[in-house]
Amino acid sequence: MPVRGKHRSKKANVITRGMIAAGTGGIALALPLVSATGASAATPAQAPQVAKTAHTAVVPNVQLVTYKVVAGDTLSKVAQKYPKSGGWKKLYAANRAVIGDNPALIRPGLKLTVGTKSLGTTTVRTTANATSAVAKTSATTATTAVQASAKTYANNLDGWIKESLDVMAKAGIPGSYDGIHRNVMRESSGNPNAINNWDSNAAAGIPSKGLLQVIDPTFQAYHVAGTSMNIYDPVANITAACNYAAKTYGSIDNVNGAY
Repeated sequence: MPVRGKHRSKKANVITRGMIAAGTGGIALALPLVSATGASAATPAQAPQVAKTAHTAVVPNVQLVTYKVVAGDTLSKVAQKYPKSGGWKKLYAANRAVIGDNPALIRPGLKLTVGTKSLGTTTVRTTANATSAVAKTSATTATTAVQASAKTYANNLDGWIKESLDVMAKAGIPGSYDGIHRNVMRESSGNPNAINNWDSNAAAGIPSKGLLQVIDPTFQAYHVAGTSMNIYDPVANITAACNYAAKTYGSIDNVNGAY
């Protein structure tokens, strides 16, 4: 890309959530019955009472832990930092969609779901009739919240584009999957480590780098908060380039050649 056309930049979180369940109790009221044949009221009949013995349900308050990989990290090192992760094999199994098929390759900036840490528990007191409903609701809510906060992406071009689009949506940066994919394939053929050492930018000492061939000044100027500061990081590179394209051309979708 020429210098004038190489100015681009932008989860995580790769964000954690807490969950607390609350219970409710109920009581039944007894109503007096009036005899149809007598002038005075009969002894009030007691309606069946809800069992007064309280049942308790202990609901864990959980916060998802996300770890951002730094240079020199290995799954073993990360597992040692978080003993409750269950070791590197369990850590890999939980993050395989993000890491890919080779557990030995984890790139800086990658976000791993290490596990959860307990923030204590909430004891919910309920009547016998309400216990099962409350417990079921609590479990459903907890499962839904954890699943929503643990969104992962494949460690390939498809996953990088999808993660970038989610970051872009939060930052208000326009662009589509097709627009990004088309430009990535033209600029780097999908190689996140691509570098141009022969054009005018390279001659000026600022070669174009990464999936969308961004020069360093452009990346720094249009970097999007929440993404890696490594220009070769696929998500950071795509997002910064799309941010630049949005400011210059309205959207990456409008870019069909060197920019």
